[in-house]
Order: sequence, then C-alpha cells, then structure tokens
Amino acid sequence: MLIQLVNIKVQDGTRDTFLEAFTINCNGTREEPGNIRFDLLHDPEDANNFFVYEIFESEAALDEHRKTPHYQTCVEMIEPITIGGRTKTYFTPVLVQGTGNICLPR
Repeated sequence: MLIQLVNIKVQDGTRDTFLEAFTINCNGTREEPGNIRFDLLHDPEDANNFFVYEIFESEAALDEHRKTPHYQTCVEMIEPITIGGRTKTYFTPVLVQGTGNICLPR
C-alpha cells in the first residue's frame, strides 16, 4: 500500500483552473483499479493552498496512474500555475479505513 499527501500551492487568480484540472483527475483516478482513496483538501487559511490525499494498492498502481490521460491532462494544466512545484510526503498505514485494520478500545 502506498499513501501520500501532496501539497500544491497555486498562483492568485488560478484557483478555478486548478479545480477544473483536479476534477478531471479525481473522476478518472477514482475509477482506477489500483486506487483506494483520492481526496482533494483545501487549506482554510489559504485559498490557494491544496492537499491531495492518495492511497494506492502499490507503487505499481501509482506508476500506472501517472500514465493515464486524466493525470497527464491535470499535470499539463497545473504546472504553469503552481508555486514551488508539488511537495510529497509518504506515510506508512497504521489504522486506515477500508484496509481491514481494526481500531480497538484502550
């Protein structure tokens, strides 16, 4: 399982373009067989700062995702409007919904 949080900050006045690009990407990604979760989150203190929370079955599933037309279209649309590129943080699952891990009371 591969879990990543991607931080993307966009230029002022480009939020609508960003949301259009990510709607395309989100709709396509959620249909991919290797995708478990794909969420776009917004920083409530900065209208131009977004986070993408992604869970894929494997590194191979993420590699396949990066080859899809919806991903390629999204990247082409957002690269000119991002500030500082995309920052990725990877995580190891502990208690992740939908993976069979059970939260037990203390």
